[in-house]
Amino acid sequence: MVDELTDPRRTEPAFVLPEREMLEGWLEFHRTTLLLKCEGLDDAQRKTRPIASSLLSLHGLVRHMAEVERNWFRRVLLDDGAAPIWYDPAVEDSELVPLDDADWDADLSAWEAECAAARAAAADKTLDDCGVRRGEPCSLRWIYTHMIEEYARHNGHADILRELVDGSVGA
Repeated sequence: MVDELTDPRRTEPAFVLPEREMLEGWLEFHRTTLLLKCEGLDDAQRKTRPIASSLLSLHGLVRHMAEVERNWFRRVLLDDGAAPIWYDPAVEDSELVPLDDADWDADLSAWEAECAAARAAAADKTLDDCGVRRGEPCSLRWIYTHMIEEYARHNGHADILRELVDGSVGA
Protein backbone atom coordinates (compact mmCIF):
# COMPACT_ATOMS: atom_id res chain seq x y z
CA MET A 1 0.00 0.00 0.00
CA VAL A 2 1.37 3.42 -1.00
CA ASP A 3 1.29 6.09 1.68
CA GLU A 4 -1.07 9.00 1.15
CA LEU A 5 0.52 12.21 -0.08
CA THR A 6 -0.18 14.60 2.76
CA ASP A 7 0.04 18.37 2.63
CA PRO A 8 -2.21 21.00 4.23
CA ARG A 9 -2.78 22.55 0.81
CA ARG A 10 -4.38 19.33 -0.47
CA THR A 11 -7.63 18.15 1.08
CA GLU A 12 -10.32 15.86 -0.23
CA PRO A 13 -13.80 17.38 -0.36
CA ALA A 14 -16.28 16.19 2.26
CA PHE A 15 -18.35 13.12 1.36
CA VAL A 16 -21.56 15.13 1.27
CA LEU A 17 -21.56 18.56 -0.37
CA PRO A 18 -23.63 20.51 -2.85
CA GLU A 19 -22.68 19.53 -6.39
CA ARG A 20 -20.71 22.66 -7.26
CA GLU A 21 -18.67 22.60 -4.06
CA MET A 22 -17.91 18.92 -4.70
CA LEU A 23 -16.77 19.55 -8.29
CA GLU A 24 -14.69 22.60 -7.37
CA GLY A 25 -13.21 20.76 -4.39
CA TRP A 26 -12.07 17.81 -6.48
CA LEU A 27 -10.65 20.08 -9.17
CA GLU A 28 -8.61 21.98 -6.56
CA PHE A 29 -7.50 18.67 -5.02
CA HIS A 30 -6.12 17.53 -8.37
CA ARG A 31 -4.53 20.88 -9.21
CA THR A 32 -2.69 20.74 -5.90
CA THR A 33 -1.68 17.13 -6.47
CA LEU A 34 0.08 18.06 -9.71
CA LEU A 35 1.89 20.90 -7.97
CA LEU A 36 3.03 18.62 -5.13
CA LYS A 37 4.34 16.04 -7.60
CA CYS A 38 6.67 18.74 -9.00
CA GLU A 39 7.93 20.15 -5.70
CA GLY A 40 11.31 19.23 -4.28
CA LEU A 41 12.89 18.59 -7.66
CA ASP A 42 15.46 20.60 -9.54
CA ASP A 43 14.92 21.92 -13.04
CA ALA A 44 16.63 19.00 -14.75
CA GLN A 45 14.53 16.47 -12.80
CA ARG A 46 11.27 18.22 -13.71
CA LYS A 47 12.30 18.25 -17.39
CA THR A 48 13.42 14.60 -17.38
CA ARG A 49 11.51 12.29 -19.72
CA PRO A 50 12.20 8.96 -18.01
CA ILE A 51 10.06 6.89 -20.38
CA ALA A 52 11.91 6.64 -23.68
CA SER A 53 8.78 6.26 -25.79
CA SER A 54 7.00 9.23 -24.22
CA LEU A 55 7.31 13.01 -24.41
CA LEU A 56 5.96 13.35 -20.85
CA SER A 57 7.86 15.15 -18.12
CA LEU A 58 6.57 16.81 -14.97
CA HIS A 59 7.43 20.24 -16.38
CA GLY A 60 5.68 19.39 -19.63
CA LEU A 61 2.56 18.23 -17.76
CA VAL A 62 2.31 21.60 -16.00
CA ARG A 63 2.56 23.39 -19.34
CA HIS A 64 -0.01 21.01 -20.84
CA MET A 65 -2.44 21.62 -17.99
CA ALA A 66 -2.02 25.39 -18.33
CA GLU A 67 -3.12 25.01 -21.96
CA VAL A 68 -6.02 22.75 -20.92
CA GLU A 69 -7.21 25.24 -18.27
CA ARG A 70 -7.04 28.04 -20.85
CA ASN A 71 -8.86 26.02 -23.47
CA TRP A 72 -11.83 24.89 -21.40
CA PHE A 73 -12.46 27.91 -19.23
CA ARG A 74 -11.42 30.78 -21.48
CA ARG A 75 -11.90 29.55 -25.05
CA VAL A 76 -14.90 27.28 -24.46
CA LEU A 77 -16.75 28.75 -21.47
CA LEU A 78 -16.05 32.44 -22.11
CA ASP A 79 -15.33 32.28 -25.85
CA ASP A 80 -12.64 34.91 -25.30
CA GLY A 81 -10.38 33.79 -28.15
CA ALA A 82 -7.32 33.43 -25.89
CA ALA A 83 -4.31 32.38 -27.94
CA PRO A 84 -2.31 29.31 -26.92
CA ILE A 85 0.58 29.86 -24.52
CA TRP A 86 3.00 27.29 -25.99
CA TYR A 87 0.84 25.05 -28.12
CA ASP A 88 1.43 25.22 -31.87
CA PRO A 89 -1.35 23.44 -33.81
CA ALA A 90 1.18 22.55 -36.50
CA VAL A 91 3.36 20.65 -34.00
CA GLU A 92 1.83 17.77 -32.05
CA ASP A 93 2.41 17.99 -28.28
CA SER A 94 4.29 21.27 -28.70
CA GLU A 95 3.52 22.32 -25.12
CA LEU A 96 5.36 19.22 -23.87
CA VAL A 97 8.63 19.65 -25.76
CA PRO A 98 11.14 21.04 -26.30
CA LEU A 99 11.84 22.22 -22.78
CA ASP A 100 15.52 23.11 -23.19
CA ASP A 101 14.92 26.84 -22.76
CA ALA A 102 11.75 26.53 -20.65
CA ASP A 103 11.79 28.50 -17.42
CA TRP A 104 10.13 26.61 -14.54
CA ASP A 105 9.21 29.69 -12.53
CA ALA A 106 7.67 31.41 -15.54
CA ASP A 107 5.82 28.28 -16.65
CA LEU A 108 4.56 27.55 -13.14
CA SER A 109 3.35 31.16 -12.90
CA ALA A 110 1.56 30.75 -16.25
CA TRP A 111 -0.19 27.60 -14.98
CA GLU A 112 -1.15 29.33 -11.73
CA ALA A 113 -2.48 32.31 -13.71
CA GLU A 114 -4.58 30.00 -15.89
CA CYS A 115 -5.98 28.28 -12.79
CA ALA A 116 -6.89 31.70 -11.37
CA ALA A 117 -8.44 32.75 -14.69
CA ALA A 118 -10.45 29.52 -14.73
CA ARG A 119 -11.79 30.19 -11.23
CA ALA A 120 -12.74 33.73 -12.28
CA ALA A 121 -14.37 32.52 -15.50
CA ALA A 122 -16.56 30.07 -13.60
CA ALA A 123 -17.32 32.28 -10.59
CA ASP A 124 -20.45 33.96 -11.93
CA LYS A 125 -21.69 30.98 -13.95
CA THR A 126 -24.12 28.25 -12.95
CA LEU A 127 -23.32 24.63 -13.62
CA ASP A 128 -25.90 24.71 -16.42
CA ASP A 129 -24.39 27.78 -18.13
CA CYS A 130 -22.84 26.84 -21.43
CA GLY A 131 -19.97 27.82 -23.63
CA VAL A 132 -19.46 26.41 -27.10
CA ARG A 133 -17.07 23.67 -28.18
CA ARG A 134 -16.87 22.74 -31.83
CA GLY A 135 -20.26 24.32 -32.45
CA GLU A 136 -21.99 22.45 -29.63
CA PRO A 137 -23.13 23.78 -26.24
CA CYS A 138 -20.88 22.68 -23.38
CA SER A 139 -21.98 23.19 -19.76
CA LEU A 140 -19.78 24.30 -16.91
CA ARG A 141 -20.80 21.04 -15.20
CA TRP A 142 -19.31 19.09 -18.13
CA ILE A 143 -16.17 21.24 -18.07
CA TYR A 144 -15.63 20.66 -14.34
CA THR A 145 -16.15 16.91 -14.75
CA HIS A 146 -13.78 16.78 -17.69
CA MET A 147 -11.12 18.82 -15.89
CA ILE A 148 -11.24 16.47 -12.90
CA GLU A 149 -10.80 13.53 -15.26
CA GLU A 150 -8.00 15.27 -17.15
CA TYR A 151 -6.07 16.07 -13.97
CA ALA A 152 -6.69 12.62 -12.47
CA ARG A 153 -5.33 10.94 -15.61
CA HIS A 154 -2.28 13.17 -15.80
CA ASN A 155 -1.67 12.93 -12.06
CA GLY A 156 -1.37 9.18 -12.62
CA HIS A 157 1.28 9.96 -15.20
CA ALA A 158 2.92 12.33 -12.70
CA ASP A 159 3.00 9.55 -10.08
CA ILE A 160 4.94 7.31 -12.45
CA LEU A 161 7.24 10.09 -13.67
CA ARG A 162 8.08 11.19 -10.13
CA GLU A 163 8.82 7.65 -9.01
CA LEU A 164 11.10 7.11 -12.02
CA VAL A 165 12.86 10.44 -11.48
CA ASP A 166 13.65 10.18 -7.76
CA GLY A 167 11.85 7.18 -6.26
CA SER A 168 9.18 9.22 -4.47
CA VAL A 169 5.78 7.60 -4.22
CA GLY A 170 2.50 8.74 -2.76
CA ALA A 171 -1.08 8.93 -3.90
